[in-house]
Amino acid sequence: MDKHVVIIFPHPDDESFGTAGTIAKFRSEGVPVTYLCGTLGEMGRNMGLPIIANRETMPEIRKQELINACKELDVDLQMLGYRDKTLEFEDRGEVATRLKGLLEELNPHLVITHYPGHGVHPDHNALGAAAIQAVGSMAPDKRPVVWASAITTNRYEVLGNPDIEVDISNFFDEKLKAIMAHETQAKGIIGNFRGRKPSQEDFKAIAKEALGKEAFYTWQF
Repeated sequence: MDKHVVIIFPHPDDESFGTAGTIAKFRSEGVPVTYLCGTLGEMGRNMGLPIIANRETMPEIRKQELINACKELDVDLQMLGYRDKTLEFEDRGEVATRLKGLLEELNPHLVITHYPGHGVHPDHNALGAAAIQAVGSMAPDKRPVVWASAITTNRYEVLGNPDIEVDISNFFDEKLKAIMAHETQAKGIIGNFRGRKPSQEDFKAIAKEALGKEAFYTWQF
């Protein structure tokens, strides 16, 4: 199986906040990366600091931000077209079957998705569960490894320490560029890490403190 990484997350910016350093590292090694993005995140609350979007313009703005971030990371993008905040109500079997078909076409050696039950949004858990179901239904000799990203505050208490830690120190600038491509989201989310709007001077430091490490759990089938 040739090396190829497939990322499966529900929202624009999930790839940047959670795995952009890992993606950049794989791309530096010449490994192709494809992002299967579930929704356009059109129901998100962050609309920029200062505000640059409203509920009507949000879908198209976030779509363009997603495209821009994927260009920064040099990854192929496929948008799955589900509606934001509704993935938990989709038929999981149908979503898994669709994902399995895409994975069979892409033939990755590695899939990265959310750890079911350890996302911070129902969409994270629903699409992560569907992705793992999809991989689990594949023939063992065709099945990629799955790295599951857990982002709940109690993840270490419940799951223990992750077994995969990716050194992204040389790729943090690339990660920050990808994050900043999501203009409606970046400053509001990073500001929440300190409970305030960060100044330009400490923005990067706050981001690096909160997002400078990427770790995953290898899913056991």
